[in-house]
Amino acid sequence: MGRHLTNTAQIHGGSILNMATIGLVSLGCDKNRIDAEQMLWQLMYAGHDIVEVPETAEIVIINTCSFIESAREEAIENILEIVAARKDNRIDGIGGNVEKIIVTGCLAERYREEILKEIPEVDAVVGCGSFSEIVSVVEKVLDGETTCSFGDLNRSFEEIPRFRIGSRFTEYLKIAEGCNNHCSYCVIPSLRGTYRSRPMEYILEEAEDLAESGVKELIIVAQDVTRYGTDLYHERKLPELLNRLCKIEGLNWIRLHYLYPEEVTDELIETIKSQPKIVRYLDIPIQHISDKILKRMNRRSTGSQIRALITKLRSEIEGVCIRTSIIAGFPGEDEEAFTELCTFLKEYKLERAGFFTFSREEGTPAYDMDGSVSPDVVSDRIEVLTDIQYQVMEDYNRSRLGKVFTVICEGYDPIIRHYYGRTYSDAPEIDGKVFFRGAGIEEGDMVEVFMEDLLDGDLVGKVYDSKGAET
Repeated sequence: MGRHLTNTAQIHGGSILNMATIGLVSLGCDKNRIDAEQMLWQLMYAGHDIVEVPETAEIVIINTCSFIESAREEAIENILEIVAARKDNRIDGIGGNVEKIIVTGCLAERYREEILKEIPEVDAVVGCGSFSEIVSVVEKVLDGETTCSFGDLNRSFEEIPRFRIGSRFTEYLKIAEGCNNHCSYCVIPSLRGTYRSRPMEYILEEAEDLAESGVKELIIVAQDVTRYGTDLYHERKLPELLNRLCKIEGLNWIRLHYLYPEEVTDELIETIKSQPKIVRYLDIPIQHISDKILKRMNRRSTGSQIRALITKLRSEIEGVCIRTSIIAGFPGEDEEAFTELCTFLKEYKLERAGFFTFSREEGTPAYDMDGSVSPDVVSDRIEVLTDIQYQVMEDYNRSRLGKVFTVICEGYDPIIRHYYGRTYSDAPEIDGKVFFRGAGIEEGDMVEVFMEDLLDGDLVGKVYDSKGAET
């Protein structure tokens, strides 16, 4: 674990009588992980000890996701595993040190009373508006209380430092919270509140601190980065933010997650073109291509607008890699709509795509929509889409053979005796790897790699020096 302190903290330290060892399980997206890191910093600053193995802690915090059914299932499984560890400890003393369990995040926000009712072993439930209250919550559970904390979801952006978890050279930077898009299938606005941009000076300050700590790749995240500034400054400010981030010494790559198609402006495209630090990797969730389905999803783009944007991006930004997400089985997705989607993927050949089964979520307009698609049909459709995309990605990787790309090294695999890392076309954890030969390379180094072959869909190559000789 790393440690990142900024000068923007709005938290005041102080001693507390009860100290504890605390472990944390963070689930879901990287925005969620940032929330977890902010909670850990508050607890550390208050005097608690943070441990890496949750089962060895006296208090375990499970920071949960509840976006879709599979995320809820994962969250509940993790809670029950910690419950079991505590029970084992009480019975035979071999289950670890767990005495208290706190559930935070989206599952807690969504199922406030149900969690304590269905899992009485939980000692506290903390919603998405109360991450800054975690120290007082811990104090209460140490005093034997069962407590809940649910603050204002639309509160101003809280500037809290982070106790960093994970890579020291790749880091996520949140620029906004909440969402105003109100897609008909999505519960995010009800769990995270309205869109709130983070003041630019705080973003830049944290980015500078991260660069000073050795971060080379900065991933800009929000539910919708393209909307940045429209609430706080009453105009789109992402281009200006990016231009200022690019001036920070030490940062090599700046990556964008997620851009909504209707918010990609000419100014933003020009900024991406003109700034070499901004990687030509654009994560643009389109969800579908059929006008009928897009309208039912309450998306603001039409199929023709999406096609026009992709064509424009490819003509304007050399080497652009476009990633998207697609929902299969949305209510009303008949064979015609699905065929249109398949044809689109074959014709436009998006370099990266993830496919998700429609999740029927209570509290969303899509929950009661007619035209449901049977699970077996959805499963078959996911398989068809995956097969199409596999061929697209295979062709894309083959087109890169015989060329040299910058790769950020993530480690060394002693089994195959190759280093591994990622090109600009590969986001951490969701895209592919590059395996390459070389010597004397450290994690975080950025090296030039000549691509020679494919291994199970991943690129394989060797490090080249500036003269083209293998090192």
